[in-house]
Amino acid sequence: MSVIKPFRALRPVEEKAKQVSCVPYDVVHEHEVREFIAENPLSFLRVTRPEAEFSPQQNPDNPEVFARAQKNLREFIDQNIFSTEDDPAIYLYRLASDGHSQTGVVACCSLDEYESGLIKKHEKTRPDKVEDRTAHMVSLRAQSGLIFLAFRGTDQTKKLIGDAVENAPLYDFYCTNGVRQTIWKVDRNEDFISAFEQIPALYIADGHHRVESANLARKILRDQNPHHNGTEDYNFIVAGIFPADDLKILAYNRVVKDLNGLSEAEFLEKLGESFHVSETEEKEPAQHGDICMYLGKRWYKLRFAVDFIREPDPIERLDVSILQDYILKPILGIEDARTNKRINFIGGIRGTSELEKAVDSGGQAVAFSMFPTTMDDLFAVSDMDAIMPPKSTWFEPKLKDGLLVHLI
Repeated sequence: MSVIKPFRALRPVEEKAKQVSCVPYDVVHEHEVREFIAENPLSFLRVTRPEAEFSPQQNPDNPEVFARAQKNLREFIDQNIFSTEDDPAIYLYRLASDGHSQTGVVACCSLDEYESGLIKKHEKTRPDKVEDRTAHMVSLRAQSGLIFLAFRGTDQTKKLIGDAVENAPLYDFYCTNGVRQTIWKVDRNEDFISAFEQIPALYIADGHHRVESANLARKILRDQNPHHNGTEDYNFIVAGIFPADDLKILAYNRVVKDLNGLSEAEFLEKLGESFHVSETEEKEPAQHGDICMYLGKRWYKLRFAVDFIREPDPIERLDVSILQDYILKPILGIEDARTNKRINFIGGIRGTSELEKAVDSGGQAVAFSMFPTTMDDLFAVSDMDAIMPPKSTWFEPKLKDGLLVHLI
């Protein structure tokens, strides 16, 4: 059973929605945020990334940053750029581009179900990122963006979504990268609530840090509330919940700063112990088991050549696991890719040219272009209550922040 709950959305007026909407807070660098805000003062990044409004020399502390977020949100409301719905509602959210379309349900989900494992995760979180976003939520008294959940769709959910999108949308616009953003308000909340009661579990596709932060924020706010009864808004987190069949996963690529003291020839020799290594014109692997590598201005194909003595489990068979277990850890000395400063991650949407640029500039020594993880992989690992290597999935297109805000 999956619990979903209507909520009173804080949302922009229709004519400002395109300007207000912004990328998720954690997919852009600070210099990019500064540029976006300078070009568009209505960007919701002023709420999600308010530190970018301070000069680099100011180095503000967290209370100053979060006070700026509060101030900016209050200005958006006072200037009638945002308003709060009179009644709780469920919404539909469609993203469409380049022949791909995905339509999901936006509603609040129970943090009790997250704690009990009915909202399943597949990644570990970094405590510093969780603490930062927790403080942001508690200071703002709002969840400023959607977590991204997937579910195994049913005939009932498919019909409900199909019927509801026949109505006139609240918002319908193209953002700067050409993705069409369309949002509808649902007429019959109860039908969707009942349909999701038949869904056994929801899966976090993207947003592990947001949901963990919301859970920690709940504990803080619960401790401050002597009349806590479990129905408060802080017991829920707002999410975009999409049928898995609609979703598209891109690769999450890696770059490493050095070869751990090895020469290029020595590194290639060690790779040959577990992979067939050949020069190639390919920059993206065509199948599971292949990794494309950029080293010394040349592309190589690494074909995994280890025979397992038993059937590998869903984690072991992941290409990102093969990279970690046979290259990053034993050869490059990267024990924990989550915390090691010598490795960086580049989302597949940025393309292989970004990998070449990183290496050719001298900032990185080697880059790895990965085959995308599949939804079946994600479900299999999550159903084991297991954890994938960090940055195993990059979902595209990204849900926008600022269109449907959950006040807590």
